[in-house]
Amino acid sequence: MVMELGRISIEEVDWGRKTSIDGKTLRIDREELVEKACRGDPRITSIRAEIARPGESTRIIPIKDVIEPRVKVEGNGGIFPGLISGVETVGDGRTHVLKGCSVVTAGQIVGFQEGMIDMSGPGARHTFFSKLLNVALVIEVKKNISKLAGLRGAAYLGEAGRNCKPSEMNRYEVRGPSGSNGSEPDLPKVAYVYMLLSQGLLHDTYLYGRDVKAILPTLIMSTEVMDGAIVSGNCVSACDKNTTYHHQNNPIIEELFRRDGVDLFFMGTVVTVLGLYGQAG
Repeated sequence: MVMELGRISIEEVDWGRKTSIDGKTLRIDREELVEKACRGDPRITSIRAEIARPGESTRIIPIKDVIEPRVKVEGNGGIFPGLISGVETVGDGRTHVLKGCSVVTAGQIVGFQEGMIDMSGPGARHTFFSKLLNVALVIEVKKNISKLAGLRGAAYLGEAGRNCKPSEMNRYEVRGPSGSNGSEPDLPKVAYVYMLLSQGLLHDTYLYGRDVKAILPTLIMSTEVMDGAIVSGNCVSACDKNTTYHHQNNPIIEELFRRDGVDLFFMGTVVTVLGLYGQAG
């Protein structure tokens, strides 16, 4: 099983009449973005879109999630399966990434609030997201939180890169537990145990749209994570927050793929639950 990840470099984001990529500039139809993100969700009372660029005197607060725009170009399923696309196993074919930008969801919910991005000043040094071109969706809701609005917004922007030529292309081969067929060197076999926050009370994580508190340890293809099979529901305190962006760009998976066949044999990823305070959900 092979997956290609094509990275399209975005160095500027601006509003425009049509959502498209012009060179390294992402132009966004602001009204259409809001419409696609909202999509008649009855929980949303208002939503607006803003742009926050590195170096600007801007603070985004309170952060709910950060999502990297991606689009499934070839292969099974779509981006964020089980949530905004059908429940099909993803992680093969080809996916395009808008690198250098993100969709940030922000807004008030019941409970204590934490999580912010400073785009300049001393606070900017403490978050990687201050280096990104952030398209912020500021959402007010009747109750709970609309997780889908940010995912829909990111998928909408990702579509702009469907027919673009990536500036960088990476290939990931998934061989699995029986993939060596005896032809590989005698390398140590390594599996990645991916512990997903699953305490509840807005400290949730979703696998193919399902709350992971209800799952047993499950072996998946590591490339499934790159297509958004794992989505963050960590909506409260910053110290407990792993955003969807972190899952999409998991550095451990990236490093294990890089070393696969060199000094280890990458067997795959096992997702399991991680509760706090000694609890497993």
